[in-house]
Amino acid sequence: MTIRVVVADDQELVRGGFAMILVAQPDIDVVAEAGDGVEAVEAVRRHAPDVVLLDIRMPRMDGIEAARKICAEPGTKAVMLTTFDQDDYVYEALHAGASGFPLKDVRRDDLVHAVRVVVAGDSLLAPSVARRLVADYVGRGPQRGPSPELGALTARESETLVLLGRGMSNAEIAAELVVSEHTVKTHVSNVLSKLGLRDRIQAVICAYETGLIAPGRL
Repeated sequence: MTIRVVVADDQELVRGGFAMILVAQPDIDVVAEAGDGVEAVEAVRRHAPDVVLLDIRMPRMDGIEAARKICAEPGTKAVMLTTFDQDDYVYEALHAGASGFPLKDVRRDDLVHAVRVVVAGDSLLAPSVARRLVADYVGRGPQRGPSPELGALTARESETLVLLGRGMSNAEIAAELVVSEHTVKTHVSNVLSKLGLRDRIQAVICAYETGLIAPGRL
């Protein structure tokens, strides 16, 4: 399977550098580049890629609005390129539907890994970053309280959601629950399906917003 990618950044050298790193991989094809959010949305509609890399700050339409439009339709995962420690816009990007947030100074191997991980439906963020990001994000507003949909989860699926909320990987969840990673993947898939969640990051948000995990209790 070839992973199809669109790279969007208003800095040509940065955009070209990311594209060069990705096309050097045998399983990745950069189908288009875009210099702003408008071009990114058009490129996604034209090429239907698996992943679009979006810089948050771009002219005409920023990465967040582009992600919102792109993620409104199924099929393409949006990954935001951000300067995490300084960029408050990352919180808005979570609700826009973005699947992950690598730093713009990401290492070559980590960028490639990020694209593959997102396509696989896993979390792009390291557990420690996921916990910090989502706990801070949720702490900015009131929790929405228990969701009726949570009642559709089995006891083991509820446990899985809590562990997802703590930023655990499949391997860590498997060790915690003393089950195989294959079983964990099934539980995660069921959680996402039953709760109507796009990916693991949204599952983490759900765990906080419904009160399964309280901000600060990491």
